[in-house]
Amino acid sequence: MPYDVKLPDIGEGIAEGEIVRWLVKAGDSVKEDQPLVEVMTDKASVEIPSPRTGTIAALHAEEGALVPVGSVIITIALAGETPGQAAGGGGLPDDSRVPVAPLPTQMTSQAPAPLAIGQPAPATMDQGTAAVAGASGPIQATPAVRALARELGVALEGVAGTGPGGRIVAEDVRRSVAGGGAAAAPAAAPAPPSRAANEERVPLRGLRRKIAEHMRRSLSTAAQFTFVAECDMSAIVEHRAAQKAKAEAAGVRLTYIAYVFRALIEPLRQFPLLNASLDDATQEVVIKRDYHLGLATNTDDGLTVPIVHDADRLGLFALAREIERLAKAAREHKLKLDELQGGTFTVTSTGAHGGLLATPILHHPQVAILGVHEVKKKPAVVHGQVVARDMTNLSLSLDHRVVDGAVGADFLYALIARLENPTSWLTVGDLT
Repeated sequence: MPYDVKLPDIGEGIAEGEIVRWLVKAGDSVKEDQPLVEVMTDKASVEIPSPRTGTIAALHAEEGALVPVGSVIITIALAGETPGQAAGGGGLPDDSRVPVAPLPTQMTSQAPAPLAIGQPAPATMDQGTAAVAGASGPIQATPAVRALARELGVALEGVAGTGPGGRIVAEDVRRSVAGGGAAAAPAAAPAPPSRAANEERVPLRGLRRKIAEHMRRSLSTAAQFTFVAECDMSAIVEHRAAQKAKAEAAGVRLTYIAYVFRALIEPLRQFPLLNASLDDATQEVVIKRDYHLGLATNTDDGLTVPIVHDADRLGLFALAREIERLAKAAREHKLKLDELQGGTFTVTSTGAHGGLLATPILHHPQVAILGVHEVKKKPAVVHGQVVARDMTNLSLSLDHRVVDGAVGADFLYALIARLENPTSWLTVGDLT
């Protein structure tokens, strides 16, 4: 019997995933636990391993397609079978498979038209099987899909569900916004856009598409504003230089971000509204008692935010070590799912090319994010004298629905006071 591989339930209320990249093709031999496909969810990019040894009989979704959890995405011919036999029978019913558009008979150098932002993705199931949710029973939709419907102003009662058992998936909601409606017939495929000889079109897929969705959701949901203040990092620069040899002996790359993480804990305790989120569904501010700090990290595929869990329990060197480990794992696409979940506050650094300031976008549903800019020598007035100091700017973006400007300013100046006077709180016991 052939073996049908389903898109697994990755948890956290995730109802669908995007096929980012196939790692195998029809006819390939695969071994158990060999990676088959890279899938992007709302939380992370993960590789789905092969549960069996055999030969790839068929792929049931194209790269870039959004498929519901539980859909068959690949069929494996087991030992003693031919790929043709496996592809034609056994496994799950046909309506659990995600259809693949037929390939052209001749290959061309012209890339397929990408999915534009706001354009509905191709349907992931036969539209003839769609049932109008709510017509004869309760609406079937996950919390994530319901939140998306609220965001886009869509009434789920009038949306056709194309997921398993008539469940409404995210693409049904987006299709409704684009004019598909509950009873609308499938629209004819739009003509591909004209292509100038001097332009290139790159499909918005994977992490890049998720970043676009998250940024749009954040900006359309929160009332965002940014407060900027200057910080004298000279004492931190001196402390770091004094600890450099000890850090290197411990195998630690001591960065300014580690100091910022360590300094943040007390101000977050003092101003708990900044270590919080807003539950839009219940209209409740959720104040977090844990301190799980996210670090926005640049990768080849785009920005991702790994989480330093329980940052308040780690000393300076331990924080530096964990920050470096997570950043490396993010760049190498080796982050685990739990290393991307549960953040309560986020820090983003513009690095050595940081400019003067930026206005970071909130990592929804968090209500605060701190931007740290380049530390460099600048003239400053100290005790009435103009001297060269190691200065930086800190940009604090906040959700004004939860945090007032005065509270945000008090928080940022409390953080600056700690960074400008590290010896007042950073003891020898805080280093390890």
